[in-house]
Amino acid sequence: MIIPLIVLAAVFLLIAVRQVGQVRLQIWQIMLLGAIAVLITGQISPAEALQSINVDVMLFLFGMFVVGAAMEESGYLSHLAYNLFKRARSIDSLILSILFGMGVASAFLMNDTIAIIGTPAMLLLAKKHRISPKLLLTLAFAVTIGSVTSPIGNPQNVLIAINGDVPNPFITFSRYLLLPTILNLLVAYFLLKLFHREQFHSRPLSHSQEPIKDHQLARLSKISLLLIVALVIIKILLGFFAPQVDFRLTYVALAAAIPILIFSPRRARILRNIDWQTLIFFAAMFVLMQSVWLTGFFQSTITSLNLNIISIPMILIISVLVSQFISNVPLVALYLPMLTHAGASVKEMVALAAGSTIAGNLFILGAASNVIIIQNAEKKSGETLTFFEFSRIGIPLTVLNVLIYWAFLSLP
Repeated sequence: MIIPLIVLAAVFLLIAVRQVGQVRLQIWQIMLLGAIAVLITGQISPAEALQSINVDVMLFLFGMFVVGAAMEESGYLSHLAYNLFKRARSIDSLILSILFGMGVASAFLMNDTIAIIGTPAMLLLAKKHRISPKLLLTLAFAVTIGSVTSPIGNPQNVLIAINGDVPNPFITFSRYLLLPTILNLLVAYFLLKLFHREQFHSRPLSHSQEPIKDHQLARLSKISLLLIVALVIIKILLGFFAPQVDFRLTYVALAAAIPILIFSPRRARILRNIDWQTLIFFAAMFVLMQSVWLTGFFQSTITSLNLNIISIPMILIISVLVSQFISNVPLVALYLPMLTHAGASVKEMVALAAGSTIAGNLFILGAASNVIIIQNAEKKSGETLTFFEFSRIGIPLTVLNVLIYWAFLSLP
């Protein structure tokens, strides 16, 4: 029972230091070592390990990585970034544009989608305007906080909206979470400015448009992006008018990848360039987290402490802390039935959505989108965010996030 917990602690430690002797480790390698350790020690059987890998998530990421790679390869991504941020004439306005622009986009296109597409755009902006690639922190906080306010902003919100008996989920989430989310995005801006004040220079920004490198691939990328938007809208409408229809986000991602994989002569190059390392990370994470789940440690701990699990502050605190160890989707899968059995109201359900999502602002492993951003950046440019760079802003930001959501959800 204790071995998976020891392995998990070792994984956290290695991700914090990222080095063993002279060997520099990447996040996906550390997680893969963790998964191999629990398999070799018999803490999870090969059959259980295979079953633990969420095929929907893997296919969703694969499809979105194809679209992201095509957008970058064709030059369409830099063209789009120019059009989105060309009105930002200062670092302050650029950071605010990223926080609110990417935040709103993640609410409707899912945080992992924007993490995939947004990372190369952030690296390009950092290079053009000679600012630190730590700008990636802005994207990480934007997609985490922005996704709180929508039932399709992230996988755990989808789970709560479907299984939490939440009426009119888009209206309900907006009613309780929209205003505090806007406030939390502003809090992220002020903390970024406080901790990285040297980057907020007063020189005016000068934007230049990058040329499209492959017009055919750019057209296919545009079609794929429009498909994503259109299919997400269809998914939203089905949620209102035909909730019994099983229209998964996986279908959206795969449908968007089809035009590129079928019609682009560069399909082989695109497939080579997608982020296979992050896919390995997720497969390994599912195996390790399932072995931890099978110990029953966290389930029994929450039950044995006799906490008032239905109170809003307790929901927020448990969600943020436990998500660091078993990830936010398993946490919601564990906590949701307990809240339902205890007769939780809609307000407690959206508190679970808020807490399990902003858990991603505390540490790197708190959200899959953080890992996607860091892995993508390391692969494309060698830039990274260390555990300490992330957490020195993430810890105070998460504390303020919790207090703000708590205050708003405590209103009558």
